[in-house]
Amino acid sequence: MDWMHYTGAGAVLMLITAIGMYSGLKVRTAGDFAIGGRKAGAGIVAGSIVGTLAGGASTIGTAQLAFTFGMSAWWFTLGGGLACLILGGIYARPLYASGISTMPQMLAREYGQKASTTASILTSLGSFLSIVSQVLSGIVLITAVSALSAGAATVVTVGLMLAYVVFGGLWGAGLVGIAKTILLYLFVGACGVMVLQSGMDELLRLPAERYFSLTARGVAVDLGAGLSLILGVLTTQAYIQAAISATSLFKAKSGIFTAALLIPIIGLAGILVGLHMRTHFPDINPASALPLFIMKYMPPVFAGMSLAVLLVTVVGTGAGIALGLSSMFCTDIYKIYINPTASDKSQLRISRMTLAAIFAAAALMTVGNLGSLILGWSFMSMGLRGAVAFAPLAAALFLPRRVRPSFAFWSMLVGPACILVGKPVVGTVFDPLFLGVAASMLVLALGFKRTRPA
Repeated sequence: MDWMHYTGAGAVLMLITAIGMYSGLKVRTAGDFAIGGRKAGAGIVAGSIVGTLAGGASTIGTAQLAFTFGMSAWWFTLGGGLACLILGGIYARPLYASGISTMPQMLAREYGQKASTTASILTSLGSFLSIVSQVLSGIVLITAVSALSAGAATVVTVGLMLAYVVFGGLWGAGLVGIAKTILLYLFVGACGVMVLQSGMDELLRLPAERYFSLTARGVAVDLGAGLSLILGVLTTQAYIQAAISATSLFKAKSGIFTAALLIPIIGLAGILVGLHMRTHFPDINPASALPLFIMKYMPPVFAGMSLAVLLVTVVGTGAGIALGLSSMFCTDIYKIYINPTASDKSQLRISRMTLAAIFAAAALMTVGNLGSLILGWSFMSMGLRGAVAFAPLAAALFLPRRVRPSFAFWSMLVGPACILVGKPVVGTVFDPLFLGVAASMLVLALGFKRTRPA
């Protein structure tokens, strides 16, 4: 990078910083920090969802996987778009009407605190893996275009994540998400257009069965990846939180459906870049496909702006997920088990301290995993969350008071256990996520009450 790259990057970072500082002025209470005080419009809802889901995995990770398996890399963003359609069309109304701010609160109301705490801990582990994938993306991005070591890049990435959200909460994630989304689609979309303009002849010479098939990694693997995205989004606090932060159900649905349209598009652009780099530079590190494309083909100022947008994208996604984790910890563990009389100011302080601890742990997890597949962490994260909470949450929303609490509790344990046990047994035949979700639903069915209690 030369001074022109830094000039472009600096302009974008100054803009995002200004928006973040403005958003911080809106945080007065823990309610504002967690769900924006239900003051969000459709744009904030869409910005929060896209800003969280269209992150390093959707851009850098998608280009990395497309470099090796082509269209198979689309499952992350395609599955995310399908999940948002279900979230807006089916889940939004009961979620919004519930009047609660976290998924564990709903589970506690339906099944008791024991089930709620179990869900909080297990889904938090899944969400945490997604933060690790964002940190890995940040490390890849920074080391690909600078002389910084992996350790220094890790410190920069997690430091920016903490600063991004700690002063603004959802308002910061939402407002910055809108600006970031516009810039992300402008610059990454431009990369896709540049590939198309350069001609598709060489790309089309790649083996079709490997690079132009949605199931190039195997039907079981890729369909399991799509399912993991759908179930993961429907059970992730960050997306539920965005949906219930709107001023009305109509604005919530409008924002969610907008996100459903936008998310798959960014994946296609990443796939085009991955295929182009595979054709022209087959010996590079696949994870560096997108940042190296930007450095090679874009004018320096615009390349710097693009790289800064990617950095903010990675930071925003990791920060948005961490915000959901801190909200659940503060509301469902700290407030209940540690300090039931905690003041609003105390809860806000604990939320911010929790964020710092989450980012520190994520940084430690990257040690020894710098060469791993970014999307692999994201698929694993979504699948774990879905296996734990999909069936009990769906029952709580659509079949209230019809499942015995003890069966709901055990379904949360049986689902992920079956994935772990089933992976070495059925992993070569089909994705063990199917086994885990089926087992969780079977346990719930055993505890189903034929008649709803009065």
